[in-house]
Amino acid sequence: MLAKPYLTAHYEPVPDELTAHDLTVRGSIPPELSGRYFRNGHNPKPGDVPTHWFKGAGMIHGLRLRDGRAEWYRNRWVRTPALDGAPLLREDGSMDLTASIAGTHIIEHAGRILALQEANLPFEMTPELDTVGPYDFGGKLTTAMTAHPKQDPVTGELHFFGYSPIPPHLVYYVAGPDGVILRQQIVEGAGPSLMHDFGITENYVVWLDMSVIFDHAEQSGIPYRWSDDYRPRIGILPRSGGAVTWFDVEPGALLHVSNAYEDESGRVVIEGPRFDRSAWETGWKWWIGAPGYPPSPNGGALQHRYVLDPQVGRARETMMDSLITDFPTINEDYIGRRNRYSYAVAFPGAGLEGVGILKYDNDSGTSTLAATGAGRIPGEAVFVPAAGATSEDDGYLLTIVGDAASASSELLILDAHDITAPPIAAVELPRRVPGGIHGSWIED
Repeated sequence: MLAKPYLTAHYEPVPDELTAHDLTVRGSIPPELSGRYFRNGHNPKPGDVPTHWFKGAGMIHGLRLRDGRAEWYRNRWVRTPALDGAPLLREDGSMDLTASIAGTHIIEHAGRILALQEANLPFEMTPELDTVGPYDFGGKLTTAMTAHPKQDPVTGELHFFGYSPIPPHLVYYVAGPDGVILRQQIVEGAGPSLMHDFGITENYVVWLDMSVIFDHAEQSGIPYRWSDDYRPRIGILPRSGGAVTWFDVEPGALLHVSNAYEDESGRVVIEGPRFDRSAWETGWKWWIGAPGYPPSPNGGALQHRYVLDPQVGRARETMMDSLITDFPTINEDYIGRRNRYSYAVAFPGAGLEGVGILKYDNDSGTSTLAATGAGRIPGEAVFVPAAGATSEDDGYLLTIVGDAASASSELLILDAHDITAPPIAAVELPRRVPGGIHGSWIED
């Protein structure tokens, strides 16, 4: 039997939960880092062999930092019905939105910590990573919720959506800073495509209706496939409501968005790692453990920029870099606004000596790679502003790095201004942390 890549080596699940206190720190944790770093990922229980990476049970790995100390580490499964085998579809064919894997992301909004998986309701967690239960915004969330909501840094509103292979394909929600859903809207014209992420600008919401669409014949348990026949589009919807303006684009798929914003000419810009058909189908082999899978989950996504011009109704697409990357992040104070810097994980296969953290400078068009070393695989780098920050990159990047040789992991704290400098601090973790997905810094 072919070994599943998401169950072996760097991605091998851990078999249990543990708690450790007073972790060893090399260097000095900046005193303003007072809060919790949580990172989600797929970690099936022992004996469970999911047919797709994305179907493994969600597990949160968390660290509590305060007063220059790493007070604790703990890892906990998100205790959902799916953890004990409950299916997404009930016997009558209806969806059980509580049967979540809850393994993609974890965020905080309005005082609630939410573990997310896009086919289901969020699951609320405590600050100590105990599971509270499914959360539906007081009954107002009646669809699934994306794992990539966007909090507007100016208004404090949380923008998110639910998508479905059956109509209505796309429902857009806005929750206020207090967590109360203010409005929802069915987005007319959207199709049955895989909408993992989206973007917001000051005046628009940006929708990705592209080349990977629902296909019930897909047998991996995630029923989506690349389609050469589907018309790929990107849409912009006024945040005030109204109709979507759709722009035709070349065949492609974006799982993750770096950022979106409006330029000085009123054009809408959206950036992120773009898959072509070959890259998507190569990555899919890794995600399902098919013969010929690549060495990493990324089959070849390359950073692209789309410029959508409402005045002429056309989109321009540009490849920004030839390095294979994923898990883009920015200083979230710039969500929806023009950002100069973004960060990503660079993967093997791009002509590099292993993986590392990449920093893009959108003003100069240059990038800087901070290699993490042979056999040392970093995860998504989360930006945290420094106290009294005066520039966009004045802050820190937090990333969990796994070391294949020692089967150990550590949390690195990097200077976001100079990512090639030695780490400001490294927190030694009490166990190997499997490669995962997305996380957040939750400030006290």
